[in-house]
Amino acid sequence: MSNIDSKTSNDKVYYRSTEIEGLKVFYREAGRKNAPAVLLLHGFPTSSHMFRNLIPKLANDYHVIAPDFPGFGLSAMPGVSEFEYSFDNLARITFKFIESLNLKKLSLYVMDYGAPVGYRIASEHPELIQSLIVQNANAYDEGLDNDFWKPIKKYWSDKSKENGDALKALCQLSATQWQYHTGVRDVEAISPDTWIHDQVGLDRPGNNDIQIELFYSYGSNPPLYPSWQKYFRDHQPPMLIVWGKNDQIFPPAGAEPYKKDLKNLEYHLLDTGHFALEEDGDQIATLMLAFLKRVLPAAVSAKN
Repeated sequence: MSNIDSKTSNDKVYYRSTEIEGLKVFYREAGRKNAPAVLLLHGFPTSSHMFRNLIPKLANDYHVIAPDFPGFGLSAMPGVSEFEYSFDNLARITFKFIESLNLKKLSLYVMDYGAPVGYRIASEHPELIQSLIVQNANAYDEGLDNDFWKPIKKYWSDKSKENGDALKALCQLSATQWQYHTGVRDVEAISPDTWIHDQVGLDRPGNNDIQIELFYSYGSNPPLYPSWQKYFRDHQPPMLIVWGKNDQIFPPAGAEPYKKDLKNLEYHLLDTGHFALEEDGDQIATLMLAFLKRVLPAAVSAKN
């Protein structure tokens, strides 16, 4: 891995990989290494590709890093018999990735699967986190009280082949496209490259087994919600919520409870769906830049 030359354009994105415990971890990186760090954690069924347009918008002011979790994107995809696909393990690998880049402080963007990975790290290493940006990322029981989660909750209670097979439909092209189209204002403004890119990853031999295992592991997250909420209350990280309000997976019912635990909270419901960056990426970038400018100087000066 070579250092980014501070004399070059800061918004240039580099496509890199490193090795964590023998696993290739792919990541996108931009900005000056000595700038405040912003770590972007993706959701299902995508990868760091979901941040392809956001990264250059942040990179002139921040050191931006977006890894692919194992089993996603261009990171290693060992089989389920070779690697434990659990959120505990994804968080462990991601923290080791953070250590490998020598990141001592960072702002954390979490979306979908990024939340249970990121919140595990934040609650265990609160000294690391300067601020949180939350986009359709759940930490409350209210966010899972909808029809989408019923078959997944059934699998949590009974990990049978029948219940697992019922979830395979969530890995099909129609379901992937549904995630990108549902709740958006203008379907024609959503690039088909998004769901095609994600589906190529899902269609790799063995990847469906990985995703079914992670659907089951998602059941390990609700029992941790109280500890994450305690982290919010005790440490009060500055938080920006930019949430697609028409999301049928993580609806606004999961965004509202953050208000009761966070004092320094900026809250925006956007008129779009699950992958809010696809339709409202410019607005999210503008809100992030203003938020980070507001909260980071105090956080940096207080610690350095």
